[in-house]
Amino acid sequence: MEEFLTEYKTEIIWVIGVIVTVVMLHLLTNVLYTWLLKKERRRFPEAGAQPVKLVKRILNALWLVLGLIALSFIFVDEEDYGVLEDNFKIVLYVGAVAVVTIVSATSANLWFKRSIQKKIQNLDDPTSYKFLRYVAVFGIYFTGILFALLAFPSLKGVAQTALGGAGVIALVIGVASQEALANLVGGLFIISFKPFKVGDLIKVTDTMVGTVTDITLRHTIIRNFENKMIVIPNSIINKEKLINYDLGEQKCCERIEINISFDSDVDLAKKIMKEECEKHPLLLDNRTQQEVAAGAPLVKTALLSINDYSVTVRAWTWGKTFSDCFQLRIDVLDSIKRRFDAEGIELATPYRTVVMKNREENQPAKTQTDA
Repeated sequence: MEEFLTEYKTEIIWVIGVIVTVVMLHLLTNVLYTWLLKKERRRFPEAGAQPVKLVKRILNALWLVLGLIALSFIFVDEEDYGVLEDNFKIVLYVGAVAVVTIVSATSANLWFKRSIQKKIQNLDDPTSYKFLRYVAVFGIYFTGILFALLAFPSLKGVAQTALGGAGVIALVIGVASQEALANLVGGLFIISFKPFKVGDLIKVTDTMVGTVTDITLRHTIIRNFENKMIVIPNSIINKEKLINYDLGEQKCCERIEINISFDSDVDLAKKIMKEECEKHPLLLDNRTQQEVAAGAPLVKTALLSINDYSVTVRAWTWGKTFSDCFQLRIDVLDSIKRRFDAEGIELATPYRTVVMKNREENQPAKTQTDA
């Protein structure tokens, strides 16, 4: 036993030193993780701990791999030390790049989140910050991957070219025919010209109406009135003709139309509609001072059209926002229907007239129906 210890004294000391070093680094990483987690939760209580956990796992795995490589030095010949040293440097370099990339991306993401929160608190538009957050995080991860590729001889040329100007140009040309670039350019146009921003109520089609919640590098997210998220690629929404209810002046006109029968009193129907609209608390007085002085009505009503089996009566109302107009419309339709029922105004229903003609006594009668 003494001979064994004497003969392999250097190797045993090396193994013990490597193991102790790996254990100490592992414990130090866990202590650092606990400290960072407490500090992050104290400064950013809404932020998740996933990036810190990922850094912890990468570091622990890095110490283990480096320890195994260090232990392998005692099992190889001195001629192979160069290969192990190269592997050791590659693993150390890739691990360091991964940690720096994750920390940088997380820091940038948290900074943008804080800036966005301040913008919202100050009632400013956070759309640009939300979009730039995705650009910054993507750029950091992309750069980190390229630097990590520099560690591998077979991929070093690709990484160096990509980090230079020629690689970026080649990458842009390669992606130019892809939909991804169209979505990216569409997102940049939305941020630059701002046809809408986060928080605006927009209508793309009859089935895509809602509030913009986010604008990413690829798509725009809309929350509709059913609380469902609609994801629209930027290249599509950038080409669509849309309605932005919150762009510029937000007040809007709500036209309330009702079809009544020919036998109903049109003047009474207009009076009821006018009274019910004027009673609603969300009604906005859109008259000018000259119109008020001239005695113009707060709610204008008119017989709009005479149809096949009905007449259409319309009332023009105004609200401060689209949401107010929507609420005013549904409330007023309910109250108008109750007043119509109480005062004998009949809503229009289709009539059918059946005419029986006997052209010849021997021929059966024919029936003609008009809707």
